[in-house]
Amino acid sequence: MPLSRRDFTARTALAGAGVALTGTVAALATAPGALAADDPGPGAADAAQGHGRPGVPGYGPLLPDPAGLLALPAGFGYRVITRSGVTTLESGESTPSNHDGTAAFEGARGVTLLVNNHELKGPRAAWAHPVPLTEGLVYDPAASGGCTVVEVRRGGEVAEWVGIAGTSTNCAGGATPWGTWLTCEETEDLAGKNGMTKDHGYVFEVDPHDRRANRDPRPVKAFGRYAHEAVVIDPRQGHAYLTEDASGPNGLLYRWTPPQGFRHGRGRLRTLADGAGVLAAAKCFDKAGQFVDDLSRATKTGTVYGVDWVEVTDRDARSLSVRKQFAAGAVTRARKLEGMWWADGGAYFVSSYAREESPGAAHDGQVWFYDPKRRTIRLVVLIGVNADPGAEGGYDGPDNITVSPYGGLVIAEDGNGLQHLLGATESGRVYPLARNELNIGTPEKPEYSEFTGVCFSPDGRTLYANIQEPGIMLAITGPWRRSPR
Repeated sequence: MPLSRRDFTARTALAGAGVALTGTVAALATAPGALAADDPGPGAADAAQGHGRPGVPGYGPLLPDPAGLLALPAGFGYRVITRSGVTTLESGESTPSNHDGTAAFEGARGVTLLVNNHELKGPRAAWAHPVPLTEGLVYDPAASGGCTVVEVRRGGEVAEWVGIAGTSTNCAGGATPWGTWLTCEETEDLAGKNGMTKDHGYVFEVDPHDRRANRDPRPVKAFGRYAHEAVVIDPRQGHAYLTEDASGPNGLLYRWTPPQGFRHGRGRLRTLADGAGVLAAAKCFDKAGQFVDDLSRATKTGTVYGVDWVEVTDRDARSLSVRKQFAAGAVTRARKLEGMWWADGGAYFVSSYAREESPGAAHDGQVWFYDPKRRTIRLVVLIGVNADPGAEGGYDGPDNITVSPYGGLVIAEDGNGLQHLLGATESGRVYPLARNELNIGTPEKPEYSEFTGVCFSPDGRTLYANIQEPGIMLAITGPWRRSPR
């Protein structure tokens, strides 16, 4: 049923209060360069520099790493868990490269299990360290991507094995309420393109607890075939929300509604018929009832839009990409819809930037919160254009995100120039948590890979994050504390 203007007006009157009272993030903006922001409160400028004083968010300035890998505040440290070309799987083969989306799960006897995507596109010959083709775990033997499962034991020992192989461009994904990982293919390659022997652009389920459950991989075709980025599951309603990282035209936010009588659980998604449930794309409108064509139209944090859902007619997109099936005015688009995280009764999701391909204002990052009860989205992050990405103090290109057990968000940066892990308090003050110091360019033209896969261990003591190239998983520990508002 479409959301009426009267319903929308009533719900938007409460939307801000609902997130502020029950949520982890009330409003988030960055300085310098914020297009618009709620009042960040006293000390925000100091917080952006990370001075770590009482009442000011952050843990102090980032200290250079003698090893040239990761700058952290004083008192923090890190450990390399896996590194492509250095660490090995149980099979003796190298850890695959290009680490991306990751989630942590509680295993038996104090073990932490991490499922780690490897964003490898195209034929295997193009990569030095593709995901090994482990017998029984291969979808398409021509594809180079997949997931590994990393086991970190209580004593610090690490083991790693293949969770799925023969998939392509495994970007982000999402953890399920029943303890599995959904890995997303950010590609639309059909069989015969780029050397592939099967169709790609699907979501697959990986069980970190049961290796046998991962045999004979099957795509969840009910979720559609497009350039998937991330996915979250509403634990109460069972809906899946999914982002699409695509352009020409910009991508969409999707919702999948399960068929009547379907019950989620381990292995249940692979039993779905290809056309099961309803896949729909978001259509947003403002408080005046006017259609919003692109999320770049929002220029202030706190902006709230109502959301309707428009059904997808051809979800397997054999001849025309899903996002191209909608006429102008039918759905709302956004550039680089990226990471997602379910918390506070809704879904946080990212649009990394907007430039000339978007009809609204240029920006270097948004994070929105979708409230399924009110059927609204609210802009909680707005990063203005970063004029000097090579200088410390400005940020651009949020990508993977997670909600911190200490309050606020942790954001992985995938922008130009310097790359950071960022923290953000509930009232919107932003501070750097880490900086990538591994130069994969030259001294004259330094280049730093993006951060990916941010997530906390089940006990909240360790922040895991990846440096995508060459592919390094890090465990960060330190004097975590509840951040001030």
